[in-house]
Amino acid sequence: MTNEILIAGFGGQGVLFAGKCLAYEGLEENKQVSWLPSYGPEMRGGTASCGVIISDEPVGSPIVSKPTILIAMNLPSLDRYEKDTVSGGKIFVDSSLIAREVERKDVDAFYIPATRLANELGTPTLANMIILGKMIKETGLVTLESATEAMKHVVSAKRASLLEANIKALQTGYNY
Repeated sequence: MTNEILIAGFGGQGVLFAGKCLAYEGLEENKQVSWLPSYGPEMRGGTASCGVIISDEPVGSPIVSKPTILIAMNLPSLDRYEKDTVSGGKIFVDSSLIAREVERKDVDAFYIPATRLANELGTPTLANMIILGKMIKETGLVTLESATEAMKHVVSAKRASLLEANIKALQTGYNY
């Protein structure tokens, strides 16, 4: 089975980091993976997206043009990529920042107030991990255990103090 995931938002929301975590989670489960970041020259505050493919078979191309799973961290991302999500796909929306609902009826939509929950946890920069946790729960793409283990590889030694906060945010989303 192959899943193509697109994570999109503003630079600074941790879009690329969330994608990197997801790719490592796939590796933890011995899957074939690709991770392709994309961001504007502004980076922080500009648009950012990240394509991740997790498959049981070798990945032929890292480009995600028709995601089976979309994570939209802001309204421009939902507006841009909602139509590209495959019929029967899943769309995860940060409902703290996106007031509108998904217009399509042929996809499953999940609304997670990730930014609000991150602020309540005292970790306002970890909305990305909260929404990633919810996506893991609803798709079964990887296990929470694999995600937790992968986090140990992705959080750099320089930011080791944030490991537990990242894991807690992931668990918060998973349990939401």
